[in-house]
Amino acid sequence: MDQSEKLRLLQSYWYSPRRLHDSPTRYDFPGDRFLPNRSLMDLDRAHTLLTNKTTDFKSSKCNEVYQQKLIESQSLNSEGKRIMVFRGSSKSSTKSIRFVDELRQEMAAISDNKSKQAPYRSIPKAEMIVFDAPGLMDDYYVNIMSWGKNNVLAVGLGPTLYLWNSVDQRIHKLFHVREEDNWPTSITWSEEARTLAVGYTCSNLQLWDAESSKLVSSLFLYSFTIRSLQGHSGRIASTAWNGHILTSGSRDKSIINHDVRARNHLASCIKKHSDEVCGLKWSNEGDRLASGGSEKQLYIWEASKMSSSKFLHRFTDHCAAVKALAWCPYQHNVLASGGGWKDRCIRIWNTQKGICIHSIETKAQISGLEWNRHHKEILSSHGYSRGEDQNKLCLWKYPSMTKVGEFGNHEPRIINLCQSPDGVTVVSAVADETLRFWDVFGPPTTGTSMASDLQGLFSSRNSLIR
Repeated sequence: MDQSEKLRLLQSYWYSPRRLHDSPTRYDFPGDRFLPNRSLMDLDRAHTLLTNKTTDFKSSKCNEVYQQKLIESQSLNSEGKRIMVFRGSSKSSTKSIRFVDELRQEMAAISDNKSKQAPYRSIPKAEMIVFDAPGLMDDYYVNIMSWGKNNVLAVGLGPTLYLWNSVDQRIHKLFHVREEDNWPTSITWSEEARTLAVGYTCSNLQLWDAESSKLVSSLFLYSFTIRSLQGHSGRIASTAWNGHILTSGSRDKSIINHDVRARNHLASCIKKHSDEVCGLKWSNEGDRLASGGSEKQLYIWEASKMSSSKFLHRFTDHCAAVKALAWCPYQHNVLASGGGWKDRCIRIWNTQKGICIHSIETKAQISGLEWNRHHKEILSSHGYSRGEDQNKLCLWKYPSMTKVGEFGNHEPRIINLCQSPDGVTVVSAVADETLRFWDVFGPPTTGTSMASDLQGLFSSRNSLIR
């Protein structure tokens, strides 16, 4: 057989696996390494090995060493199972597919437990300092204390108004009223703390320049001249600033808006209250005004509609005078109000919807409210009570209104309450003719209790403000 005949027979056997398998002849054409020649494979045996689940086929060529190499090359364990492979299993032997959610819930529960176990930041047990304030009026309806952004506390002591600088502790007497029974009854710093508005018992209203300590203008709002007939005819118990607008409330039951830039300063006059207007507070945005009266009513006014004397809401839930008012610093539509001795309730209002969202019985007259700007809390000062819960400061958690703590060893009632510009310290004006400073607000600290910048400046425990 010549060479060409041998090549033809070789090509015919190339496509005949069985004949090629039965032939003892060895060939030098194994095929490509990626696409091996199927004629070199024992396909019948391979099919049997794949489909038969009972018979254990052993080959002399596949010894134990070869099988171990095969296991290692295919990433199999000693039992022949592939490693890192997804396998289904019964629910009893596997965790829930929501394992991540369960883990997050467990972590949240651990965090809650830690927060419950962690002590709340320290509540002051005693005042930081006490100022003697002789001549301080024991009158629930007046507002004779204001702390401006210039770190100056203005306080009226009888016929005299004093300025106390909390930075250098200097005390300055701004003026002394010579007229009898014409004492300051309302004191309020302007927003930039350049001007001090002072209302008096005899219905006049003055503006004082803080830097020069000089009288800017005296607005005598009641006289028999034609120009002043729309003015107040009774003492001015409350004032509030809104930019260049100064709002005053009087015993004559009226609210007047004064444009301090204009010569004819009377911008609008509202007469809706049926008794003395003892509480006024503009919202932080300056778009709404809250006014409280001795007749137990609370009004909400829109700045753009005050000239029409049309109120946005009127709330009649309180059972006593509404003096204490405070707008929430982190929810612009939320207002807190406090009632007098016969009411003793703090009420939280949604002024957008016109509803009361929370009411808490405090068991004592509420003379002041101050929001904590560092935490969601509100502080209340108290006066008369039917029981022993009186003349204290109470800290409430918002929005749950649960009591965090109470403090203060005030013997008589608290008349006024105001907050420092840094939002850390509050001062209470007490009927025993004292001013008491408390470090109650501010962020929590670890290890040591936090003190405001004022604490390092106080050299003595008791001081005289005049």
